[in-house]
Amino acid sequence: MSVKLTTHEKGDVIIVDASGRLTLGEGTSALRKKMRELAEGGSRRILLNMADVTYIDSSGIGELVAAYTTVTTAGGEMKLLNLAKRVHDLMKITKLYTVFETFEDDASAIGSFSVAKPTDLQAQN
Repeated sequence: MSVKLTTHEKGDVIIVDASGRLTLGEGTSALRKKMRELAEGGSRRILLNMADVTYIDSSGIGELVAAYTTVTTAGGEMKLLNLAKRVHDLMKITKLYTVFETFEDDASAIGSFSVAKPTDLQAQN
């Protein structure tokens, strides 16, 4: 089974709930497509909830980095929520925990966005 992605909003934060396997093929292309859609649609605060991700491989990790790049290039922020131990360990090994902000609960993750500077697209142009 590949990854299943569903989204819901809390304030101005889009929460993407991922469940299943984030692996080469359908899983990574689904994540890529969803993140691109959100970024192009104007979403600037994205929280990827990985509580139900059962497995992630190197292409899944690569896709997380690509998603992060897509969102930040569009002027947004992407943060991770509820990493399984294995995913957390992979983040440590690959030093990606220095790139991603990760959280254990919705409230602190969502709160971290509100203290973040609002994105002023005019200032970037």
